[in-house]
Amino acid sequence: MKRDDEDDAWRSIVENYGDRPTLDEDPPPTLATPVDTGPVEGPDAGPVDAGPPTYHVDLPEEPESDLGRADEERFVPPPPPPLPRPRGVRAAAWAGVFGAPAVLLLCLVLAVDLPQFVGYLLVGAFVGGFLYLVLQMPRGPRDPWDDGAQL
Repeated sequence: MKRDDEDDAWRSIVENYGDRPTLDEDPPPTLATPVDTGPVEGPDAGPVDAGPPTYHVDLPEEPESDLGRADEERFVPPPPPPLPRPRGVRAAAWAGVFGAPAVLLLCLVLAVDLPQFVGYLLVGAFVGGFLYLVLQMPRGPRDPWDDGAQL
């Protein structure tokens, strides 16, 4: 698209801002009409309270061809890439952050008494893992000139 075409398109948008679009007139929806069941005849005919009237509404039919095409045109995203696996000290830090509270909670729920040094060791693993992960975070943004806007 040329620069002049873009300018003309924007100018047209700005000039028509706030105008209501003209839409094709749809026929007014049909009101529900009571279905006439007619007089009851037969050997048991007599004064009977028919109750509330029965209504019938004609609904528009949807073409079946659109239903099959919707499945064909459905967007299927590609499978996501596998998650990276942490190695070495970082894996131990994540294990301390998630594993130590899980072990403590499991022992609490199952009423298992841990030796005191094991409890301190688990708390130390959690705190040490958390501090390691926080200290290893990058100090600045990945791209210092990126303001976040993407087109």
